[in-house]
Amino acid sequence: MRYIPIIIIALVAILGAVFFADALSFENLAENRHRLLAVRDENFVLTAMGFVAVYFIIVAFSLPGAAVASITGGFLFGLAFGTFLNVIAATLGACAIFLAVQLGIGKAIANKVDTADGTLATMMARLKQNEISVLFLLRLVPVVPFFVANVLPALVGVKFRNFVITTFLGIIPGGLVYTWIGVGIGDVFDRGQTPDFSIIWSPHIIGPILGLAALAVVPMFLGKKG
Repeated sequence: MRYIPIIIIALVAILGAVFFADALSFENLAENRHRLLAVRDENFVLTAMGFVAVYFIIVAFSLPGAAVASITGGFLFGLAFGTFLNVIAATLGACAIFLAVQLGIGKAIANKVDTADGTLATMMARLKQNEISVLFLLRLVPVVPFFVANVLPALVGVKFRNFVITTFLGIIPGGLVYTWIGVGIGDVFDRGQTPDFSIIWSPHIIGPILGLAALAVVPMFLGKKG
């Protein structure tokens, strides 16, 4: 029974990748942007709730289109409120998949790890001592896939509270960047172009994010020194 949530997530992820890979695309967003704006203007609250629900499903089932969803949030709701909705939806989705994995095979694997000895035991002890810092690193380092940062902590038995806090705070910088792209995407579409994701690697963007990642590492070195 404990494998059922994981099986469901895997099946939905596979079906989504096969049948809905192109559903959330920049082409569809460009084609339907005026319709989306009209729906938002007719019922702002219902549109915001629907957006959060769709984004939650995308993250919870690891479906394609998370980047497009984040940009859509900025396009529809602006920088401040769009970032808030993006972060809330992504955090809820991450928590859902974390709990599904943890309640499934996560506890069994975590128990085996806890009873291990030698190098593995030392590594896990160090991880538990620096749980917050490691979780922040998983969120702040751009090369770590979001899915990996959701599943890996569940497999090693991190505390759910720490996972929630670090996920919510850790995805704000990246979420802010993608939402910012979405705010100006209307002009991009008017020029017949597509969003430039390379902006995240610009020094004025990636620099502060890596700076936050470096700050997350500091407690680990201080604890080791002590």
